[in-house]
Formats: sequence, structure tokens, C-alpha cells
Amino acid sequence: MRTTFIKKLIELAEVDPNIYLMIGDYGFSVVEPFKEKFNSRFINAGISEQNMIGVAAGLALAGKKVFVYSIVPFVTMRCFEQVRIDLCYQNLPVRIIGIAAGFAFGPAASTHHSIEDIALMSCLPNMTVISPANSFDLEALLPQANNLPGPVYFRLGRGGSGMAYPAFQNIELSRPAEILKSDKVLFLVTGEIFSVAFDIVKKLRDFGLDCGLINVHTIKPLKLDFILSKANFLQAIFTIEEHGLVGGLGQQVANFLCQNLDKKIIFKTFTAADQYFHEIGSRDYLLKKSGLEVEAICSEVLHILGTRENVIEKVKQYYL
Repeated sequence: MRTTFIKKLIELAEVDPNIYLMIGDYGFSVVEPFKEKFNSRFINAGISEQNMIGVAAGLALAGKKVFVYSIVPFVTMRCFEQVRIDLCYQNLPVRIIGIAAGFAFGPAASTHHSIEDIALMSCLPNMTVISPANSFDLEALLPQANNLPGPVYFRLGRGGSGMAYPAFQNIELSRPAEILKSDKVLFLVTGEIFSVAFDIVKKLRDFGLDCGLINVHTIKPLKLDFILSKANFLQAIFTIEEHGLVGGLGQQVANFLCQNLDKKIIFKTFTAADQYFHEIGSRDYLLKKSGLEVEAICSEVLHILGTRENVIEKVKQYYL
């Protein structure tokens, strides 16, 4: 996603002379193309994220559209007060680009992990929160977000482009994208863990379950009215996110269901473990420790739904 971001930002900057890029002494080997083309609009603020947000706010007050770029915990948590007062209070057009969300920096340990950032950014008035599944989301959403009048937080993964959507797929800011259709069982997913969720839904479909996959690329504002259009047939909703339970996608979906859905359905969240890991491991290792892997989630979903005998037989054949 990082190279996609720079490529798309350059395209926007070529037609908009007010676009600036600021980094917190991070992103080398990625940001150079922008620096080479727009050196006067590139600022390295150094390892001083609080100051970087303040300078970005000043530039925005002078009519600039500023993109600030660093890894997630440094550009959200370390400078939270500045984001809150300098950007959100004044509703300024600064775009925070957070890199390596969730456990992407696995071996760097908890100082570099981010399982709280969606909650922190979502609670701020005027802040838009975007969590792309892959580079295709990012390419579509970056230009749309660039036209917003207030601050925006992009929560990006560290991986590559990821899987492509069908050619007809339309990615629209704030409206979740239905990737695989179903009216009975829905999986709502946000961020780079979408690729894991896709494998989960495909496997459950192979077992005979009628289930669909929704890419929730925009966390705030979040339009979930499509759920009500499926209410007559809806049996269960599952959410998956590489983020903690509190303040994440799952809680927002639960809040919507409690206030708007008149019928009782099955609801379950799959989130990062509510703990700081005191051990070193890769992203895959930490996802497994949190139960965010294909086999574990498939098994629990099948158990929760109390699947039909023919489905159980397919599961046995698959694993045995």
C-alpha cells in the first residue's frame, strides 16, 4: 500500500499545487519519488510527531492540503492531543497516513503495534477514518478523501496490493462494498486482514454455508443501512478486524444493530486479543495468538451456527 499511496499522491499533486507531504523521519525508500518531483512541498519534520502535526495545521490554515506520513502508533497516539486540538477542533484538511496497522510490525513488539488507533481516531469529532483492505481501495479512496474539508485518518497495512476486486466493484467513501453476496450470514471486515476473511468466507462457502463478505473500508462515517435491506432473511453477522474490541468495527456494528434491527440475530466479533504481547513474533504468529486465522474462525463460526449435517460431513472430509 505504501508505494500505491505515493504514486497516487504524486498524481494528485501534479494537478493541485497546494498538496504537501510531511514525514516523521520515516518512509525512506518509499517517499523519494514525491521528494524528487516536488522538493519544495516535501518536509521531513524529524522524530517529532507533535511538532509535525502543529506545522501541518499551520500550513492548512495557510490554504495547503497536508499529508503527514509515519507508522500508526507514532502518528496517532504520540501526538493525540495535537491531532485533537490542532486538527479536529479547527476542522483542518490534514490527512494522517498511518502505516503498518495492527501487528504489521510484528517483531518490533508492542511499541510498534496498533490495536487501539481506530478507537482513538473515531472518537474525535470532525475526523474521517478510512481503513483500506488493499491498494485498490486506497487508489479509489485517496482522491475522494482529498476533497473533504476536514481531517482524515488513513489506516494502511504494510503489505502489497492484495487481491483484486471484480471489475464492476465500485469503492465509494463511507459506503461498505459487498464483495460476496448473501442475505443470510454476513462477514463485515476492515483493513488488511480482509485477505484472511476472504479465505474464511470462501472456505465456509465450500462447506455449503450461504455467507457473504462486506469490505468496510470506511469506519467513520459508517453507513450500515444495507443491513436493514437484508433484515427479513438475515441470520447472523460476524465482524473481523486487526484491532481491539473496544471502539473498533465490531462495537460500532453492534451499536447500529441494537438501535435499528427489530429481530434477534446471531452476532459475534473476532478481534485482536485485549493484551500487549510480551513476546516477539511475526504478524502471522500474533494473529494466530489472537485467534485471527482461517481455521480457528471457521471452526468457531460452524460451532456457533450449529450447521446442518451435510455441512458437518464436508468439514470432516476437509480436515480428515
